[in-house]
Amino acid sequence: MEHKKGMSAERLYKAFIYVVLITLAVMIIVPVAWVFMASIKQNSEFYGNPWSLPAGFYFQNFIDAWNKARMGEYMFNSVLVTGLGLLILLVVALPAAYVLSRFEFRGRKFFSTAFMGGLFINVNYIVVPIFLMLVAG
Repeated sequence: MEHKKGMSAERLYKAFIYVVLITLAVMIIVPVAWVFMASIKQNSEFYGNPWSLPAGFYFQNFIDAWNKARMGEYMFNSVLVTGLGLLILLVVALPAAYVLSRFEFRGRKFFSTAFMGGLFINVNYIVVPIFLMLVAG
Protein backbone atom coordinates (compact mmCIF):
# COMPACT_ATOMS: atom_id res chain seq x y z
CA MET A 1 0.00 0.00 0.00
CA GLU A 2 2.77 2.45 0.88
CA HIS A 3 4.33 2.02 -2.52
CA LYS A 4 1.17 3.13 -4.32
CA LYS A 5 0.86 6.25 -2.15
CA GLY A 6 4.42 7.18 -3.04
CA MET A 7 3.71 6.74 -6.72
CA SER A 8 0.57 8.85 -6.57
CA ALA A 9 2.40 11.58 -4.68
CA GLU A 10 5.15 11.47 -7.30
CA ARG A 11 2.59 11.67 -10.09
CA LEU A 12 0.85 14.56 -8.36
CA TYR A 13 4.20 16.35 -8.02
CA LYS A 14 5.00 15.78 -11.72
CA ALA A 15 1.54 17.01 -12.70
CA PHE A 16 2.05 20.13 -10.61
CA ILE A 17 5.44 20.75 -12.24
CA TYR A 18 3.92 20.33 -15.70
CA VAL A 19 1.10 22.74 -14.88
CA VAL A 20 3.61 25.33 -13.63
CA LEU A 21 5.84 24.91 -16.70
CA ILE A 22 2.92 25.09 -19.13
CA THR A 23 1.60 28.19 -17.37
CA LEU A 24 5.00 29.88 -17.58
CA ALA A 25 5.35 28.90 -21.25
CA VAL A 26 1.94 30.39 -22.05
CA MET A 27 2.82 33.56 -20.12
CA ILE A 28 5.87 33.96 -22.35
CA ILE A 29 4.52 32.73 -25.70
CA VAL A 30 1.21 34.64 -25.75
CA PRO A 31 2.70 38.17 -25.40
CA VAL A 32 5.44 37.41 -27.94
CA ALA A 33 2.90 36.01 -30.41
CA TRP A 34 0.59 39.00 -29.85
CA VAL A 35 3.42 41.48 -30.47
CA PHE A 36 4.42 39.66 -33.65
CA MET A 37 0.81 39.57 -34.92
CA ALA A 38 0.39 43.25 -34.07
CA SER A 39 3.58 44.05 -35.97
CA ILE A 40 2.28 42.57 -39.24
CA LYS A 41 -1.08 44.38 -39.11
CA GLN A 42 -1.88 47.71 -40.70
CA ASN A 43 -2.48 50.53 -38.22
CA SER A 44 -6.21 50.70 -38.91
CA GLU A 45 -6.51 46.96 -38.40
CA PHE A 46 -4.56 47.11 -35.14
CA TYR A 47 -6.49 50.05 -33.70
CA GLY A 48 -9.79 48.51 -34.84
CA ASN A 49 -9.31 45.25 -32.96
CA PRO A 50 -5.86 44.58 -31.51
CA TRP A 51 -6.77 41.00 -30.51
CA SER A 52 -7.95 39.80 -33.91
CA LEU A 53 -5.80 37.77 -36.26
CA PRO A 54 -4.19 39.77 -39.06
CA ALA A 55 -6.03 39.82 -42.39
CA GLY A 56 -2.72 39.58 -44.20
CA PHE A 57 0.98 40.19 -43.80
CA TYR A 58 1.86 43.89 -43.82
CA PHE A 59 5.65 44.05 -43.73
CA GLN A 60 5.82 47.79 -44.38
CA ASN A 61 5.87 48.28 -40.58
CA PHE A 62 9.29 46.61 -40.45
CA ILE A 63 10.59 48.75 -43.32
CA ASP A 64 9.26 51.93 -41.71
CA ALA A 65 10.75 51.02 -38.33
CA TRP A 66 14.11 50.22 -39.96
CA ASN A 67 14.22 53.55 -41.82
CA LYS A 68 12.69 55.90 -39.24
CA ALA A 69 14.72 54.53 -36.32
CA ARG A 70 17.95 54.46 -38.37
CA MET A 71 18.43 50.80 -37.49
CA GLY A 72 21.06 50.30 -40.20
CA GLU A 73 23.28 52.96 -38.63
CA TYR A 74 22.79 51.52 -35.15
CA MET A 75 23.50 48.00 -36.37
CA PHE A 76 26.69 49.16 -38.07
CA ASN A 77 27.78 50.90 -34.85
CA SER A 78 27.02 47.77 -32.83
CA VAL A 79 29.00 45.56 -35.21
CA LEU A 80 31.89 48.04 -35.18
CA VAL A 81 32.03 48.32 -31.39
CA THR A 82 31.69 44.55 -30.97
CA GLY A 83 34.39 43.88 -33.56
CA LEU A 84 36.82 46.37 -32.02
CA GLY A 85 36.11 45.00 -28.54
CA LEU A 86 36.76 41.47 -29.76
CA LEU A 87 39.98 42.55 -31.44
CA ILE A 88 41.22 44.26 -28.26
CA LEU A 89 40.20 41.22 -26.23
CA LEU A 90 42.15 38.89 -28.51
CA VAL A 91 45.23 41.11 -28.51
CA VAL A 92 45.25 41.51 -24.70
CA ALA A 93 43.57 38.44 -23.24
CA LEU A 94 45.14 35.66 -25.29
CA PRO A 95 48.76 36.51 -24.53
CA ALA A 96 47.88 37.29 -20.90
CA ALA A 97 46.09 33.97 -20.48
CA TYR A 98 49.03 32.12 -22.02
CA VAL A 99 51.56 33.82 -19.78
CA LEU A 100 49.46 33.35 -16.65
CA SER A 101 48.89 29.67 -17.35
CA ARG A 102 52.41 28.66 -18.48
CA PHE A 103 54.93 30.71 -16.52
CA GLU A 104 55.71 31.11 -12.85
CA PHE A 105 56.61 34.69 -11.84
CA ARG A 106 56.23 37.04 -8.93
CA GLY A 107 52.77 38.64 -8.94
CA ARG A 108 51.19 35.87 -11.01
CA LYS A 109 48.52 35.18 -8.38
CA PHE A 110 47.66 38.90 -8.14
CA PHE A 111 47.24 39.26 -11.91
CA SER A 112 45.23 36.04 -12.15
CA THR A 113 42.94 37.25 -9.38
CA ALA A 114 42.61 40.68 -11.01
CA PHE A 115 41.66 39.15 -14.36
CA MET A 116 39.18 36.79 -12.73
CA GLY A 117 37.72 39.68 -10.74
CA GLY A 118 37.29 41.61 -13.97
CA LEU A 119 35.19 38.76 -15.34
CA PHE A 120 32.72 39.12 -12.49
CA ILE A 121 32.23 42.88 -12.83
CA ASN A 122 29.39 43.69 -15.20
CA VAL A 123 30.24 46.60 -17.50
CA ASN A 124 26.93 48.28 -16.60
CA TYR A 125 28.17 48.74 -13.04
CA ILE A 126 30.97 50.87 -14.44
CA VAL A 127 29.24 52.68 -17.31
CA VAL A 128 26.10 53.85 -15.47
CA PRO A 129 27.93 55.81 -12.71
CA ILE A 130 30.23 57.40 -15.33
CA PHE A 131 27.19 58.37 -17.41
CA LEU A 132 25.45 59.82 -14.35
CA MET A 133 28.55 61.84 -13.46
CA LEU A 134 28.70 63.21 -17.02
CA VAL A 135 25.00 64.13 -16.98
CA ALA A 136 25.20 65.74 -13.54
CA GLY A 137 28.48 67.54 -14.28
